[in-house]
Amino acid sequence: MRGLLTLGAAASAAALLAGCVGTPSLNGGFGAPSLVALQEMCGAQAANYGDDAQLVYSALFDAYVASRHGKISKPDFCAFQASIAQHYAALGSGGGETRGQWATFFNEQRAKALSWRAAVDPTLRSG
Repeated sequence: MRGLLTLGAAASAAALLAGCVGTPSLNGGFGAPSLVALQEMCGAQAANYGDDAQLVYSALFDAYVASRHGKISKPDFCAFQASIAQHYAALGSGGGETRGQWATFFNEQRAKALSWRAAVDPTLRSG
């Protein structure tokens, strides 16, 4: 029984640590800016991403972390953000084929943001 408690405590600790390298809520927290604050950093009007807001925030937050650590410049971060907003406006709020095009585009951007963050955040690297 004691072994199970220890295993349970280790699993709980791992889950807590995994949460530390995740993405905060849309409202920010623990020193992280909110989605609106990230958008305001570039002077952009806050876009409404609807049901995709948390996913978009995850990508923007990863790019923000990379920017803060010098992997990408602020202009590159802002261009990344503007591109996502433009594509969402054109494709994301639609249905059918346009929604599929948005998903394809966004998945590519998400992968790019994750690779930027992984380059500066050792918690995202294997080893």
